[in-house]
Amino acid sequence: MEFWLYDHTNNTRTALQVEGTPITIGREKQCTIQLRGPFIAKTHASIQLKGNQLFVENMSKSALLVANRDVAPGKSVRLDFGDEVQIGQFSLALVRAGRALSGEEARRELQNRLVEFEQSIHTELIDRLNLRVTGSVSKRDPAYVAQIYQHLNEILDRRSTEIDESLAVHMVDMHLNRLTMAEVVRQCQGKVQTEYKAAMGREDDAAAERAITELVNSIVDMMPLLFDPTTVQEDLATAEESFEDLFKQFLPQIAPRLRQFIIRQVVSKDLIDIMLGLGPLQDLLEMANVTEIMVVGKDSIYVEKNGVIQTTTRSFFSDEVLMGVIERILTPVGRRVDQSVPLVDARLLDGSRVNVIIPPLSLVGPCITIRKFAWIPFTMDDLIERASISEQCARFMQGCVQARKNIIVSGGTGSGKTTLLNTLCAFVRPTERVLTIEESAELQLPQPHVVGLEGRPANIEGKGQYTTRDLVRNALRMRPDRVIVGEVRGAECLDMLQAMNTGHDGSLSTLHANSPYDAMKRMETMVLLAVDMPVRAIREQVVTAIDLVVQVTRFPNGRRRITHISEVIEIDLESHEIRMEDIFTLKDADQTRLRHTGYIPSFAEEMIARELLDVSLFL
Repeated sequence: MEFWLYDHTNNTRTALQVEGTPITIGREKQCTIQLRGPFIAKTHASIQLKGNQLFVENMSKSALLVANRDVAPGKSVRLDFGDEVQIGQFSLALVRAGRALSGEEARRELQNRLVEFEQSIHTELIDRLNLRVTGSVSKRDPAYVAQIYQHLNEILDRRSTEIDESLAVHMVDMHLNRLTMAEVVRQCQGKVQTEYKAAMGREDDAAAERAITELVNSIVDMMPLLFDPTTVQEDLATAEESFEDLFKQFLPQIAPRLRQFIIRQVVSKDLIDIMLGLGPLQDLLEMANVTEIMVVGKDSIYVEKNGVIQTTTRSFFSDEVLMGVIERILTPVGRRVDQSVPLVDARLLDGSRVNVIIPPLSLVGPCITIRKFAWIPFTMDDLIERASISEQCARFMQGCVQARKNIIVSGGTGSGKTTLLNTLCAFVRPTERVLTIEESAELQLPQPHVVGLEGRPANIEGKGQYTTRDLVRNALRMRPDRVIVGEVRGAECLDMLQAMNTGHDGSLSTLHANSPYDAMKRMETMVLLAVDMPVRAIREQVVTAIDLVVQVTRFPNGRRRITHISEVIEIDLESHEIRMEDIFTLKDADQTRLRHTGYIPSFAEEMIARELLDVSLFL
């Protein structure tokens, strides 16, 4: 039998030939397949032949996954060809002898070969440009950029024969996939491409660019897409599903000369992105269906699509290249990261939120987390369509915002708090003056009179810092009708409560908590960070300031839904805790919609009288 062993820490693959069963896997020398790692048991697993089928047994108390299914200690599951056995940092796949893997494993292998090829070209290019001595190049210098293209063309002319047929097809597939998804987004935005730029500094390549564009348009035309700004996610999902079959259909039509041009395009784009742009992150930032990008050291890049985290085949050449990309992200927004400041929050020029943490705080190398900025903000109709909220609850929340109720949106990381807050803010009347306060600006409000304030960290001398609390205090002097705090994390919670209690009704904010009750406890803790005062006094501040808590939850299947809409009532006379009543609840992700609990909020009569609420919502 033949196995392929992947070491995800070193991003390597090894072929193993094993004869007979049982096959033991573990860190002891006696094991048939010896693995060395911190999470590997002495004898971790065993593969045995029963009848004509193979079974994997977990022989330890540690984690074992087969085809992404957990295998409990002492239990066994069937192993099919191509199934992935995950043990710690390793993945083991059974393959037929003399036959390559299909699907994701094959693409990963081809991508590894492409990275090795591009890395060797990058090394030669750096030496030619003498960048090991002079440092990085600026894309603002046209002469130097032209010099890069010249050297790159010379290197590729000499080394293009190193690319075999399978790798060439992979590169053509990758490039056309990239352009196809970009074209789907472009057509959803109502844009049409009419300009064909010369590639790699060669003016005679405009015809090849035109031929590629025509090919991409032919592929897109055969896809059943809607091409509407509100359906871009659905269109991209459809395009990804149908692309491979269409690519196989069009591949024979691609002339050898055009194929060579595409290969040059792939290598040149990847290397130019590394030297002048954001490297392998450049395309991910342009993909509309990617909502989050997570870099874990130089070898691992993950993305979130439709609420589910997925691995990619992308990687950085080295930690130095990764740190260069981090520098390009932070420099335009006036932030820095180094040994003295090893973590930083920032945002890209398009508004995407960025967190960077490097050693010694990070034990796996430099890490980047990018929460992408949505080019089309969600509307309440979008949330209803995705079953994140019911139409009944949406009408109730609209009435609460227009009635100037103070609302806290609570939830975990990535649960959709900012998205919901942005959606609720759309119900604010256009005649009101709104102040938004954020550490990194993300909110997109449609009102004409919006003043956005953004915090600033200390400079290299430790001066010039302006916190969210500083901005909340200053906002009260700017005559706001509403104060929208993107997220309360600390002492600014006290100032926000005081603002809500001093005539700034209709304010909204978010915080991290797992339930409405936990949100109240979190607010108590945050107020104590600002001032030492009796808990009873803090609870009285909270009860008089907050009207509603909306809880948002991200479920394991990636769906984000509102699970509670609760009213803050009073302080219980017996327990002295804040008493809350659920108005609408959702027990689990399989429910079709939020259910009314039977409780009528205390402010319902007032809102019905003002025609901001319909009594039928509670029937």
